[in-house]
Amino acid sequence: MNPRRTPSPRATGRQGEDLAAEFLKKSGYRVLERNYSCKLGEIDIIARDGETLVFIEVKARRSSAFGPAVDALTLAKQKRLYRLALYYLQRKKIKDQPMRFDVVAVDMSREKEEVTIYKNAFEVDQ
Repeated sequence: MNPRRTPSPRATGRQGEDLAAEFLKKSGYRVLERNYSCKLGEIDIIARDGETLVFIEVKARRSSAFGPAVDALTLAKQKRLYRLALYYLQRKKIKDQPMRFDVVAVDMSREKEEVTIYKNAFEVDQ
């Protein structure tokens, strides 16, 4: 077995989410849920930043060949995340709650990983 084998996309995603969750905690977020799944899909991380409920998409890359990780968040993905957030609020019976959507980009292409939070990364027209 080749010890320099490239990790699978799933392994890269899991490692990226682990690094993102730790970075968020160190940045003052309180992580409520990871990998929240429902019939509509999955939200990587749901957290609180002060009084604000934050739905977080993690984008991890091991190479910059395809551009920055944050560029992988397409308009379709943004809309899907918005629908997932509404579903989550409904299921948890949460009302009148300030919320936002953040993206955490994890760059694992260097010796030391770089984690960047993009607060309020996008807004969705209702």
